[in-house]
Amino acid sequence: VQLQASGGGLVQTGESLRLSCKASGINFRIYDMNWYRQPPGKQREWVAGITSGGSANYIDAVKGRFTVSRDNIWRRAYLQIDQLKPEDTAVYYCQTRHSGADVWGQGTQVTVSS
Repeated sequence: VQLQASGGGLVQTGESLRLSCKASGINFRIYDMNWYRQPPGKQREWVAGITSGGSANYIDAVKGRFTVSRDNIWRRAYLQIDQLKPEDTAVYYCQTRHSGADVWGQGTQVTVSS
C-alpha cells in the first residue's frame, strides 16, 4: 500500500495549487481519503477529507478555499487550494487507513510568499 503526494510548490499570496495523491495497492474506491498539513514548528492537523461515497468535509479555516475531490478510475485524491495565504505554508500529507493502520504519503511542501 502506497500513497504518493505531489503538486506542492512556491507560490505567491492569492495564487492556487492542486495537490494530488496517487494510491497503489488498495481498492481505492472503498477508502476514505484525508489531507493533513504540518506548518513549520507546529503539529500536523487534519484539513479536509472525502469519503468513499464522495462526501467532503473541511476544517472551518479552509472552507471556501479548499476543495477535496477524488477520481476512482485513476486512484487519485486531489486538494485544490485557492486564494493561498502565507499561513497555508506547510507540508501537506494525504492519508488513509488500511487494515487498521494509518497510511501516509510522503508529503508535499507548499510555501506561500507574501
